Amino acid sequence: MTVSRFGVSLEKDLLNALDQYVKENYFSNRSQAIRQLISRNIVEQKWQCNNQVAGSVTLVYDPNRREILHQLTDIVAQYHEEIISTQRLILNQSKHMEILAIKGVANRLTELADKLITIKGMQHGKLAMSRID
Repeated sequence: MTVSRFGVSLEKDLLNALDQYVKENYFSNRSQAIRQLISRNIVEQKWQCNNQVAGSVTLVYDPNRREILHQLTDIVAQYHEEIISTQRLILNQSKHMEILAIKGVANRLTELADKLITIKGMQHGKLAMSRID
């Protein structure tokens, strides 16, 4: 792959943030970090369209809050065609992690993830997808 060079002007605060990002993510230089940030942004933009993608939704929640489990079950039933599998991990008595493997049209999977992540009381939620077409 051919590499092209170009100059970038950044405010001092943004440059400091970039350098911190390089350090925290163990990039060997700023160029690697910028390439990764641009690539991730392009992939995330593609999520909002009709591309075929596969991915996962990771959720962390308190299983003792029954309303979370009921809503989770209802949403999963609505999207049964997009959900390939689910796995529930018991982290401790008050914290479970659920991982849903998903496949389908990007905007539909984003909609699914948004519904799951925004369930009242959900402690953490994360969507990850990759284009497959």
